[in-house]
Amino acid sequence: CIKYFKNGLQLLPWGTSVKIKCLKLVFDCFPYHANLTHFSHLLLSVLVKFNNCAGNKGVRYETNSLDFKVRADGTLYAAQHLQLPPKQLILLVTAWDPQSLARGEAVVRFLVADKSQHNGHKPKGRKAVPGEPVQQQSDTLLPWRQHQSNNGLRRQKRDWVIPPINVPENSRGPFPQQLVRIRSDKDKEIHIRYSITGVGADQPPMEVFNIDPVSGRMYVTRPMDREERASYHLRAHAVDMNGNKVENPIDLYIYVIDMNDNRPEFINQVYNGSVDEGSKPGTYVMTVTANDADDGTTANGMVRYRIVTQTPQSPSQNMFTINSETGDIVTVAAGLDREKVQQYIVIVQATDMEGNLNYGLSNTATAIITVTDVNDNPPEFTTSTYSGEVPENRVEVVVANLTVLDRDQPHSPNWNAIYRIISGDPSGHFTVRTDPVTNEGMVTVVKAVDYEMNRAFMLTVMVSNQAPLASGIQMSFQSTAGVTISVTDVNEAPYFPTNHKLIRLEEGVPPGTVLTTFSAVDPDRFMQQAVRYSKLSDPANWLNINATNGQITTAAVLDRESDYIKNNVYEATFLAADNGIPPASGTGTLQIYLIDINDNAPELLPREAQICEKPHLNVINITAADADIDPNVGPFVFELPAVPSAVRKNWTITRLNGDYAQLSLRIMYLEAGVYDVPIIVTDSGNPPLFNTSVIKVKVCPCDENGDCTTIGAVAAAGLGTGAIIAILICIIILLTMVLLFVVWMKRREKERHTKQLLIDPEDDVRDNILKYDEEGGGEEDQDYDLSQLQQPETMDHVLNKTPGVRRVDERPIGAEPQYPIRPVIPHPGDIGDFINEGLRAADNDPTAPPYDSLLVFDYEGSGSTAGSDYDYLNDWGPRFKKLADMYGGGEED
Repeated sequence: CIKYFKNGLQLLPWGTSVKIKCLKLVFDCFPYHANLTHFSHLLLSVLVKFNNCAGNKGVRYETNSLDFKVRADGTLYAAQHLQLPPKQLILLVTAWDPQSLARGEAVVRFLVADKSQHNGHKPKGRKAVPGEPVQQQSDTLLPWRQHQSNNGLRRQKRDWVIPPINVPENSRGPFPQQLVRIRSDKDKEIHIRYSITGVGADQPPMEVFNIDPVSGRMYVTRPMDREERASYHLRAHAVDMNGNKVENPIDLYIYVIDMNDNRPEFINQVYNGSVDEGSKPGTYVMTVTANDADDGTTANGMVRYRIVTQTPQSPSQNMFTINSETGDIVTVAAGLDREKVQQYIVIVQATDMEGNLNYGLSNTATAIITVTDVNDNPPEFTTSTYSGEVPENRVEVVVANLTVLDRDQPHSPNWNAIYRIISGDPSGHFTVRTDPVTNEGMVTVVKAVDYEMNRAFMLTVMVSNQAPLASGIQMSFQSTAGVTISVTDVNEAPYFPTNHKLIRLEEGVPPGTVLTTFSAVDPDRFMQQAVRYSKLSDPANWLNINATNGQITTAAVLDRESDYIKNNVYEATFLAADNGIPPASGTGTLQIYLIDINDNAPELLPREAQICEKPHLNVINITAADADIDPNVGPFVFELPAVPSAVRKNWTITRLNGDYAQLSLRIMYLEAGVYDVPIIVTDSGNPPLFNTSVIKVKVCPCDENGDCTTIGAVAAAGLGTGAIIAILICIIILLTMVLLFVVWMKRREKERHTKQLLIDPEDDVRDNILKYDEEGGGEEDQDYDLSQLQQPETMDHVLNKTPGVRRVDERPIGAEPQYPIRPVIPHPGDIGDFINEGLRAADNDPTAPPYDSLLVFDYEGSGSTAGSDYDYLNDWGPRFKKLADMYGGGEED
């Protein structure tokens, strides 16, 4: 056993009573003493009694081990026989005052005694006197202890294994707080310096632990947090003053003792689960999970669950229970009914310290449990009978709406209704469809009903759900209902029993022939109505119909070869209408199949052909076309008429088969030209019909291949050699005339272009000699008063002037000369005369501005060193040569 002191540990012999001084705890002072009552080799049962300084009334205790318990009087005992660790046993005892809410904690360490002490051997030497104070031993560890051998030589014993050093987390200090002192027995001989290395010392986190290099005392410098780091591994070193290693490094293991400083935290604050209504007790619902950051191997991290509240508390306040260790929520009572309670809100509490509510830390979460629907309510009709009415011959009409009541969850398979007609409709006239919104059954007509056949229907309808009923639930007798449907009579249209009626007859029957009677039937047997007939479609207008009885007669001859016939069938449509209110009508189609008679003679094909003027080079294949059909067509007979005789003399026909023959020359040579050859074609009808057709045959010279030459083709067209030569001469003359006309037009265009160079249209004086009102003089007149250049209002000041004295800038008084009149259609040769006459008139016109016809300019000399501003025009090519000559500033300027 060891004695636990505030300042360290002291080894005690077996059987020694231990009194521990009053320790300073976190919130209060608890002096206590321990009495050892029983000990065995491997199993330990310890009884330790704690006495409060002020009494232990109301103080509650607990430990962090499930193997030990603390009674209300402070007695610490082993709850069961247990296997001890090889070195030591560490317990954390917590004292809690419910009145002041003060908490205190203390660490109790037990070291396992030697085996000799287990056997009851007392240590040699003086006996321990009861009640005598035991000498306090030092808390110094000598991990490098030396031993002396018998022969006087010193040998190094193997290094000790230092027990782990336990440090409670969240200690309030004061800091630095000494943990242990390490020393070497060589420090009596030399000066030794101690140091520690490792995480927490010289590695991050730095300086959590430090050591006095002289005394070897190791300290913790701040509160520990087990959740941040649960253990530290350090190495202690001993060196001399020169830094030389004196002892081998030893390992120090420091464990942070867990304190209950973390509340359980739920993974989610809100959990959602569901359970079927009507579930039996013990049905699993969901699992909630809370994690505690404290040590899970101690009570600090052992979480227990419980249900705090349940809302609503119906039908029982304890409808659910929770497994305190796993967090599984299950049903504990029967009576879950979604139609009454659809959702439960359960507050779940998680508490550590194995669920001890007095000193454990707690947290809560919300579990929302939805009661899911099962099909435990069959659908029921709101009434046992329904009725409706439908007109006959109407489809897709809703006759009646069937309403049902289902207390299950709306718009789910347990609520959706399915309707089925179980009797009263053997022919399948009706079906019941479900309205997806209201869940009503809509009785709908899918097959037209006939008032004359059925005036009413009595249906039996059953309703069920998409999902089957839950186990043990029976179908209600209200799940069936009767539906009475009345059929109303309406005026129906007459109809032709044999619509698309087909009759057969020969073509060519005369007008007025009775073909058939095409009558209609009025389905309204209970109405006395008359039916009248009329034509609706008769493309060839060949038929008539009797308006009262529907008898059909011909109005014209029926021709099978007409364009109105398709596949030997003629179609006409007739209308039958009654006199009901409102009137109704129906249509019928009559098909007449026309049997062919031999009423069309065959026609020869082709009508034109060509052949060589010599026989045996080529022949003409001929056939015939007949508008009739078999047997009134081929085989055909082809023959040449006897008159005129030249036909049989020049031509011959050779039969190939029933439809084809060959026409060829009988004589050795026939002059080129076009010949009309009559041929008689006879069909095989009864009686047979024949036709004389004329084929135009062009006879022409041919080459060695039997093809007509070009000249021969022209000759065959009926032109002689002279005519052909005349045509060629005319063509040559026409081409010559066209060529001469083109040459003449080219020359005329060239002459016109030459005249244009002499007289440019823009320089035409006939367009530029214009009479203007008086204007000022040239550029040198700018020094004068411009207002004097205007037309004076009166002429008195001019008339009163002395003769011979006149302002040169005034308009002279006198008769204006007559300018030559420009001819309407001038001749180009008259242009020169026209210009000269206009020039003379202008020179003799004293009223024509400028009035001072003689202007004086200053002489500035000839030539210019600056050159002309337009000299660059010479560099622009021949097209600008005229401009360069006019403005370039030559010597003559």
